[in-house]
Amino acid sequence: MSERRHPDEGKFIWYELLSTDPDAAQRFYGEVVGWTTAGTQGEVDYRICSAPDGDAIAGLMKSPEGMGATWLAYLFAADVDASVKAVTEAGGRVHMPATDMPGVGRMAMVAGPDGACFYVMRPIPPDDPDAKSRSFLDAKEATPGHVVWNELSAEDPKAASAFYETQFGWGQEGAMPMGDLGDYLFLQCGESTIGAAMGRVPDGRDGWQFYFMVDEIDAATARLREAGGKVIQEPHEIPGGSFSVVAEDPQGARFGLVGDRKS
Repeated sequence: MSERRHPDEGKFIWYELLSTDPDAAQRFYGEVVGWTTAGTQGEVDYRICSAPDGDAIAGLMKSPEGMGATWLAYLFAADVDASVKAVTEAGGRVHMPATDMPGVGRMAMVAGPDGACFYVMRPIPPDDPDAKSRSFLDAKEATPGHVVWNELSAEDPKAASAFYETQFGWGQEGAMPMGDLGDYLFLQCGESTIGAAMGRVPDGRDGWQFYFMVDEIDAATARLREAGGKVIQEPHEIPGGSFSVVAEDPQGARFGLVGDRKS
């Protein structure tokens, strides 16, 4: 009998901010996104950030010396070692070999052929075998504080999306023309549209960028500026009628916001 497929197979299950100043980052995202942050785990100063509804969304820790501030994501892998092998065979790289983290699970940091870094992880199973991560929720389910969109910028977005399709069973259906920038390719995992792949943009950054849902886009943008963040792209309307913003936190980690405009 084949092993029962985990409900999070191939999905984004966790996000992590490596920051040059975790205390400042904790205050910033609390003010802008409404997260609460609690405690540490073990000997490492690792903080858990939760959305207003109480769901744990992301981890926060100090970035390694010389690395700067950045956001990373974790993808569920039923077999971390097999996933690492498949990534390398497809032209990717290993940045952290498969490692068992006591009380957490087995994980590795890898990069696809396009250079975008991410973790693959098999968490220690929860008591409920049907429990699913709620860090990412698609637009039909999302509430403020959750990741609602995952955006990949790559030199060859079609090749990048094909890599994730092969490695994690994703699909690519539909696209939105972006003029000289090419098509914005929508990505699916199971029944959810989880994000998109796009080409390089002027003054942009390759790799993954994550968008957090907020209560109201203009109010959140104002909070962002007041808290010392930088707006890279002003609010603009996206399909479905919501608005998105691209920004940087005070330490330079880039992220996005998505929300309705109510005024």
